[in-house]
Amino acid sequence: MKQRLAAILAADMAGYSRLMEADEAGTIARLRTHRIELIDPAIAKNEGRIIKTTGDGMLVEFQSVTDAVKCAVEIQQRMKRRNSDVPQDRRIEFRIGINLGDIIFDDDDIFGDGVNIAARIEQLADVGGICVTAAVATQIADRLEVSIEDLGEKTLKNISRPVHLFRIGLEGSALPGPSEEKEAKRAVSKPSIVVLPFDNMSGDPEQEFFADGLTEDIITELSRRHELFVISRNSSFVYKNQPVNAREVAEKLGAQYLVEGSVRKFGDRVRVTVQLIDAINDAHVWADKYDRRLDDIFAIQDEVTAAIAATLPGRLEAAQRDQLARTKPANMAAYECTLTAKVLHHRGTVADNQQAQALIDRAIALDPGYAHAHAWRGCILGQAWVHGWCEDKDAVWAEIVAELERALALDDNDADVHRILAAVNVNNNELTTARYHQERALSLNPNYDLVVVQQGELLTWLGRPEEGAEWIRKAMRLNPHHPERFWSHLGKAQFAARQYGEAIEAFMHLSVMDHVQHAFVAACYGWLGDDIAASAHMKKVRALAPDFGIESFLATLHYAQESDTQHIRDGLVKAGADDGSPTAEEIAAQ
Repeated sequence: MKQRLAAILAADMAGYSRLMEADEAGTIARLRTHRIELIDPAIAKNEGRIIKTTGDGMLVEFQSVTDAVKCAVEIQQRMKRRNSDVPQDRRIEFRIGINLGDIIFDDDDIFGDGVNIAARIEQLADVGGICVTAAVATQIADRLEVSIEDLGEKTLKNISRPVHLFRIGLEGSALPGPSEEKEAKRAVSKPSIVVLPFDNMSGDPEQEFFADGLTEDIITELSRRHELFVISRNSSFVYKNQPVNAREVAEKLGAQYLVEGSVRKFGDRVRVTVQLIDAINDAHVWADKYDRRLDDIFAIQDEVTAAIAATLPGRLEAAQRDQLARTKPANMAAYECTLTAKVLHHRGTVADNQQAQALIDRAIALDPGYAHAHAWRGCILGQAWVHGWCEDKDAVWAEIVAELERALALDDNDADVHRILAAVNVNNNELTTARYHQERALSLNPNYDLVVVQQGELLTWLGRPEEGAEWIRKAMRLNPHHPERFWSHLGKAQFAARQYGEAIEAFMHLSVMDHVQHAFVAACYGWLGDDIAASAHMKKVRALAPDFGIESFLATLHYAQESDTQHIRDGLVKAGADDGSPTAEEIAAQ
């Protein structure tokens, strides 16, 4: 046995039994996700060592009291952000206690009063809070910018002497960081939108509830989109049953765009109309209507909400792009730089990627705290890394990881952050970790076309291409103006599903194909037995990538099942690609 002074952090999940009873599998999955994405990385970053875990808690040793408190503050602050859009009864929250004392270490376990006190004071902490002993409070008083509240002496179970305790304040607390980040002013100018109460045009008072519920659901769903600023329900419902002047309402509420709609019941059907208005220019941007049978009013409400929430952001972004193209401002705000960088990224060329990098760098310089921009910088650099458009791939990879860690720390609830983390992990062949981030992105924003199409990609890599193709088609329906590369994703999924004709048709939607896409088309024709077409596409492959080889090509793919890898290998061989095996002449010469 060894004995030494150490800081011990004890953490326990509040309401564990209640959450497990309500949803055992879901609770375990969400807790595992928090461990992988947040808790374990925070412990490692602050040089902690997990000594013991239970179903709902853990003991962690730190060499430094400061590191222990920094870790606890980071966990609790980030968990608070994660829970901001989670219903109260489903939130995973922790209590944390920290003590400094002599610890006995024996066979990778720890014992002694120091451990017992940490466990006891953790039980006295607020849900989502941190409780520490006087020894800890004294050590951090002049080192960390956190508030410390004196709780006085407390009697703890099975501890003979009273213990002086303190509470660490989390509201407004800031851990040490670069001074320029603390002083940076927000420079984001997100498009603001107000959803006005939908009108009940049916004369049926019961439809009033449907109209109001539909309006509230649309506000809630649009609020998931972190690139939008959505005016609250309380502000928009002031205008219920009132004549509205779009420009005046927009001016009062500070909104650039208005959503208006109506509900009309006729017979056994209901019609919902919706329109998006550019209030500044007094112009209609988009309008649509939805006719449904009145079998289940709540199912209709869910369906129409999903359709509107999925379609509006794409229309809004298109309108913003058009406006930027017309005005070409000399000094664009962070949002505008990010939006333009995203457009350039989707074009997928070296030159566009370089321009996108410059613009996203400018966005971050304007607003260092803009999580969405950090996430997209990771994505844009990731595109350069995947395609080899960078000289030092190791250095670029380190930048990608740093950007995504920064984005996560700033905003755990941005679907783009988790979408990009999933993509990075796919390219690193870490498919299990990719699934965690992909599921998190889907839960945050199930109607985001880039998240939905990536679900299709991931399922294809995992050996479920039929499902993958369905998700990709769904993404195309969500965004009729989707990037051209969606067709490439669909073609790859259909190839893996052995739907060669459909795959070729999908690839033919591309205005320009790279050597990877030509290789997939060649493999399709190889399996179909069309030697002439297969050979023609293999010539394109060799022209675009003179050093093309089957094995090096397969190394860039991410199939989880060897049978899928063998499938594309066989298709390329049938198309006339060199598989690296010796020819008959080479064998004879040996």
